[in-house]
Parts: sequence; C-alpha cells; structure tokens
Amino acid sequence: MKSPDESGLFLYMIASKNIILFDDDHWESMLPLSHTRPVADFRVGILTIAEKWEKYLSGKVNYITKDHLRVKYNIEIQEDNLFICGRLLPNARMISMIKDLKMNQAILYKDHLIASRLDFKQCRRIINNEYFDHLDGTDISSKDDWVELVERPYDLFQRNGEEIKRDYQLLTQGRVSATLPEHVNRRGNFPIFLEDGVEIGFATFDTSKGPIYLAKNSKVLDGAIVQGPMALGESSVIKMGAKVYGDCSFGPHCKIGGEVNNVIFHSYSSKGHDGFLGNSVVGQWCNFGADTNCSNLKNNYAPVKLWDYKAEKFANSGLQFCGLIMGDHSKCGINTMFNTGTVVGVSCNLYGSGFPRNFVPSFSWGGAQGYSTYKLEKSFETAKVAMARRKKELTLEEQNILEAVFNYSQKYRSWEAV
Repeated sequence: MKSPDESGLFLYMIASKNIILFDDDHWESMLPLSHTRPVADFRVGILTIAEKWEKYLSGKVNYITKDHLRVKYNIEIQEDNLFICGRLLPNARMISMIKDLKMNQAILYKDHLIASRLDFKQCRRIINNEYFDHLDGTDISSKDDWVELVERPYDLFQRNGEEIKRDYQLLTQGRVSATLPEHVNRRGNFPIFLEDGVEIGFATFDTSKGPIYLAKNSKVLDGAIVQGPMALGESSVIKMGAKVYGDCSFGPHCKIGGEVNNVIFHSYSSKGHDGFLGNSVVGQWCNFGADTNCSNLKNNYAPVKLWDYKAEKFANSGLQFCGLIMGDHSKCGINTMFNTGTVVGVSCNLYGSGFPRNFVPSFSWGGAQGYSTYKLEKSFETAKVAMARRKKELTLEEQNILEAVFNYSQKYRSWEAV
C-alpha cells in the first residue's frame, strides 16, 4: 500500500524493515565531516539521509561504517535486510525499485552497489569481506537521473534547497500546522509549518521561493528576516535581527545570528552573532565568535578549489560559490576571517588576525600566525564543558572516535615533524 505526496515521492506503508546503510569508498572524499559519523548521518534538507530512509521505508537504520565509528554506530543483522549505499538520497524511482527487490537481488550503478536485499548469511559474509553468493543485479548505469549520490561535502549545500522541499512534503503529509501568529509579517505562496511549542517574535517570513519548517520548541526572535526554503531544528533559535536567506538547514539545538545563505548546520552548533557565512556545511558542537566572516566568492570569480582528503591535494570544485566546510567540535574566536573554500578539520581552535590556511588539519590550535597541536586531553576538557552546557555528556565511545581522528590526522600536522 502506498500514498503519493505532492513531491512525487511515496511513503510506503509496509512492515518495519531492517535497513543497513553502508559507507563505500567515497567515505574519505566526505572528510572531515565523515571523521565522526557515517555519511548517512549527514543532514541535507530537514532530515539526515538515514532519517529519510527510515521514514520512506518504515524501518530501522543500522550502519556499516569505518572501524573507529562502530563503537557508536552499531549494526544489527536480521533474516531480511535492505542494504543501501549511505550516500544515496531517496527519490520516487529508487524507493520503488528498492521496495520491489527480491531476496538476494541487487541494484548496480556504474560499478557501484547501490542497494540490495540480503538474507542473514549473505549480509554476514559481506560484512566480514568474505566470498558471497551471486546476486541477481539490475544495472541502471544509463539512468543518471534516477540516482542521486552525494560525493563531496559541498554536494550537501548544493542539494539542500530541493531536499528541504522533499522533506517538507514527507513530514507534513496529513498533518496540520500550529497557528502562525498574526503579528508575523509574511509574503509568498509556499507553506509554513510550525510544530508544537514554536515561538515567533516580530519576524518576517518570505516563502516566495520555498517552504519554511519550524520544529518543536524552536524560536525565531524579533526582527529576524527568514527566506524559504528553510528548516529550523528542534529547540534551535534564530536570533534578533538575523538575516537568513534560502536553502538553509539548522539541526536541533543550534543558534543562528547575523547573515547566512545556503548553509547546513548539524546539531548543537552556534553562530550567534553578526558576520556572514554562505555556501557552507558545519558539523556538530561548532561555535563561531562574534563578527566571524567567510568569503564564498573569489575576487576573480574563478572556480573554488578545496582540500581533497582522498587525493591529498587541493582540487577544483567547479563551483563559483563555496565557503566553509567545518568538522565537529571546531571553534573560532571573534573577528575570524575565512578564505573562500576553507576546510577545517575536527576539534580545531582558531583565533587571531589574518586568514587561517585554506586547509586546517584536525586538532590545530592557532591561526594565520602559525599552529600548535590541540592536545587530545585538552580538547576533551573543552568538549565536556561545551556539552555540559546543553546537558550532554562526552561519552567514552565519542572520546575513542576523537582519538582515532587525532591519530589519523597527525600526518597533516606538519609542525609536529619539526
């Protein structure tokens, strides 16, 4: 049984499925964001990729990911498992094809396994890198418009606007929004959806280009100007006088101020003050000091180059607009300036005048005047204090993940060899 939504996707009302989302050889291309989570745990649109699959297939997600992440992201194998590439975005065709898979059948795309339905034995063999029985495959290599894969961190903000619209239809189907206060200044024909507990001051909402979704207990304070498509996560706040342009997504427990355009914030990250950030992706537990600014366009309008971890060199993104990619637990002081196409790793602490390098390795401490290593125990201390403010704890599993990132990134901290 299935029911169509306005975006052309279908929410299948089927028995709960065991969904296993796996990281493939593009995991390294998604660094530094993938240092601390599987690719399927990335936010794009209102939801993470994993949350999308759970809702569309009415199932529970497990992960096959890198060894150091398995302490936090577990896997459960059942007799009937849907095995899906973690960087695949759901669309109507793929949902339909995956739903119709028979046991031990697969969907292939340009030599990549996109999805399969596996029994317990086959799934166990694949996880253990053992020989497995033949899978009957359907090759859709000629169907480029059927397959939507994220391959680089900047793909997330590029796809964000359309993903907000898709997720909006998925989340609001058959539901009624809370009432929009009369004092809100509004223009545009796209809808606005308010979960319970939303608070809105004397703000302006422009839905001429897309919808606006405000999750449970979120707030939009006085003087904020918000343009859709935009998604604000649970208990997140858009602060007074903020200017939020379209194609922005903010996960739960974020604080947003100043001017932002086409950005994604994962949960518990804050840009609470004036300053500009555009065409960017920010991990969890990040913080931007007051008047931090990031260029998203080069002075000569040339395509932006970014650090590519897989190639271990700067690579042309082909994008004219590209700002900042920042890994989890990184922070910057007041008046920090980021160049176009800057990549900041995990657990960095940046400050001082001038522009930091376009590539800042994980666990860097300093800025344009030079770096030292952000010692592991010191970074834990900071993380524990920051998380305690939100009534969260840095778990032993998360410390083990950060230690693995610290060891992995040592080769990039060139000053340690001096």
